[in-house]
Amino acid sequence: MSGPNDPPMLVDTLRGSGGNSDLVLIVDDVPDNLAVLHDALDESGYTVLVATSGEQALQRAAQARPDIVLLDAMMPGIDGFEVARRLKADAATAHIPIVFMTGLTETEHLVAALEAGGVDYVTKPIKPKEVLARMNVHLQGARRARQEAQQAGQARNALDAFGYASITVRMPEGKLIWQTALAREMLLRYCGTSAPVTPPAVLEWLRRHLPDAQQRQIEPPALAIAQGASSLSLRLHQQTGHDDEGDDWLIIMREVSDTAVIEAMSLSLKLTAREAEVLYWVVKGKTNKDIGEILGSSPATAKKHLERVYVKLGVETRTAAAGVAMKRIRELQPQFEI
Repeated sequence: MSGPNDPPMLVDTLRGSGGNSDLVLIVDDVPDNLAVLHDALDESGYTVLVATSGEQALQRAAQARPDIVLLDAMMPGIDGFEVARRLKADAATAHIPIVFMTGLTETEHLVAALEAGGVDYVTKPIKPKEVLARMNVHLQGARRARQEAQQAGQARNALDAFGYASITVRMPEGKLIWQTALAREMLLRYCGTSAPVTPPAVLEWLRRHLPDAQQRQIEPPALAIAQGASSLSLRLHQQTGHDDEGDDWLIIMREVSDTAVIEAMSLSLKLTAREAEVLYWVVKGKTNKDIGEILGSSPATAKKHLERVYVKLGVETRTAAAGVAMKRIRELQPQFEI
């Protein structure tokens, strides 16, 4: 039986040590109850952690991120209802399914358990087979949710690499519930806000256009938030979730500026930074002489960079190189005016 002060490394080791990779946190202030459940779960191949108080349960959940929590409703100090509310209020643990264990069968107590964030409940005295059956149902759902979240996270982080940031906003509440690292930096720089606050301009844009997006399947116009010579462009991508609390909407963001376009061209066309700069100004209609002046070099140097661009793009002329670049710019930043 794992103790309350096991370091994260030990918890990771335990998670993968048995035949079942699911990690279960049992919370109960009665040692006999813990022992019965621990033995039954351990025999079934689960990795088991225990907590004997609400305070300890919160520490264990934050440290180990269990796959499911079996939670005693009535405990001294922080009771099970408050533990559940705190777990659900923390983004790091909000996804963990909570099954309440209670000797209270009055309707109001069972309702309170569900309202606090529980997905299910079992009544005492505990029947291990019943607990295992209930757990299996919720763990299957949790596994699917984790897999979907992992896949979505990988896709969103890939977007970051190409300069596309993404956020998820829950409506009608208007809470920002997910963002990539690039999105965090962009929103702070352009809007001065941090999660879970959704920038007022973004919230107003969503409330204005979501009815058409939902009812008439019309994609709303992009939102542009200007800052000097650059702007942040936001596009409503798709609905990613729905539950009793509202709908989750994925928004794709892109910074539009000379620098952003050049960086995107360099990455997507596999050009050096200087080659991308030269090609960018070719697209803008500049001559080699103009480009040399802009970049602080000679026309001959601009010409040499451009010749290397021809080779990398598989083209032979200035016009063909500009055509390839313009096509890629429109794909990466359709709102950018060439």
